[in-house]
Amino acid sequence: MWLAEKGLDAYTRAPSVAIRIPMFTGTLPFSIQDRPYIALAPMEGLMDGEFRELLTAVGGIDHCVTEFIRITTQVLPAKVYYRLCPELHNSGKTLAGTPVHVQLLGSDPEMMAANAAVAASLGAPAIDLNFGCPAKTVNRSMGGAVLLQFPDLLHRIATQVRAAVPNHIPVSAKMRLGFNDKTLAIENAQALASGGIQWLTVHARTKTEGYKPPAYWDWIKQIKDVVTIPVLANGEIWTPAQAAQCQQESGSDVLMIGRGLVSTPDLALRIKQPDHVPMTWQQHLALLPLLATKLPDITDKQLVDRMKQWLHYFSIQSAELAQVFEDVKRERDRAAFFAALQERIDS
Repeated sequence: MWLAEKGLDAYTRAPSVAIRIPMFTGTLPFSIQDRPYIALAPMEGLMDGEFRELLTAVGGIDHCVTEFIRITTQVLPAKVYYRLCPELHNSGKTLAGTPVHVQLLGSDPEMMAANAAVAASLGAPAIDLNFGCPAKTVNRSMGGAVLLQFPDLLHRIATQVRAAVPNHIPVSAKMRLGFNDKTLAIENAQALASGGIQWLTVHARTKTEGYKPPAYWDWIKQIKDVVTIPVLANGEIWTPAQAAQCQQESGSDVLMIGRGLVSTPDLALRIKQPDHVPMTWQQHLALLPLLATKLPDITDKQLVDRMKQWLHYFSIQSAELAQVFEDVKRERDRAAFFAALQERIDS
């Protein structure tokens, strides 16, 4: 809300304040891992604690990032962080032991820094800054990808957050290649890197390009060539073959995958282990009742809609699951929906 309240000109006229960037004294999460390293992307409205727990239990995921926590004009109470990152009750890890990084979204450097300090004090293993969300509602309130029009502001946010977080806790950022176009892609990456972050995740499309194929992985290579920090490659990775192509074109063997892992929960294992036996479509279906048991506090309609959402992602990569989705997509009753699923699991 900082820019929304004060006007866009406030950004350009904001005085530059020299802030000493502390030396990072911690360990990067992927410095001792076998490659490729695979992070689970945050997906607003889907990738909550229950979903992260289920996907990390399947295996192959090295760290997760929460859905964004919206920062406006106040320091949020601890209960907000615990609600959006319940893993903070478990030393910042899922039950499978996978670290979960806390992601913040906002445009006020001071408030972003203050809230990052709170998240760190609650046990967040890392802080991530969201400059990639393309949602219109978010962008209208000066959050996410819209800030890619202002490299200096990106730098100020990164600098102040890095200064506010203990030196051993990493700070990272996620960006797209730009807002309307890719003109500022390199400058934005350099602005964030010089702000003291430990790594940068790049979704290889602009806000305007949304999620439409292709992803421009070669642009990640251009960014990687001009910054000295690790760069994670993200965007349009649905299969092991695409993961390999992304690594080749981007020059990065540190990947972040979102929708690909939702549609194929064992994708990380398929990428890392060529001899991995892929899950069957029946095993995919069996995950839905497991997720349902973790969601006791939502209405039957909300639950069925949530199951259909995941089943729709399954259907993208499987003809059998596409048929199941067609068969059950009109079911509204909880019992009828799960009975239909069980019938197909047992078939």
